[in-house]
Amino acid sequence: MAEAEDKDVKARKEREKDELYALDISGVEWQSAPGTEEHEERVEIAYLLGGAVAMRSSLDPDTVLRYTEAEWRAFVLGARDGEFDLEPAPHNGGVSAE
Repeated sequence: MAEAEDKDVKARKEREKDELYALDISGVEWQSAPGTEEHEERVEIAYLLGGAVAMRSSLDPDTVLRYTEAEWRAFVLGARDGEFDLEPAPHNGGVSAE
């Protein structure tokens, strides 16, 4: 029974993604973090129908990732919880890289 439910969930998620990528987003309003300059590299997002979100880089605006409402919510909650915090990079134990 659980295997059939897993297949149904997977099929539903695939349908949602197909529908999301089929949306015409040519007229969406892209937003970026306040304080960023037009020429600076930045992440831009656009809110889509049904709570979905599109995301792109200002340096590559033709490559757009799209997230369902559930995916976006999971990402935002994870970010708020520190899930994506960067650890300080090691400095070769104090040894110069040169």
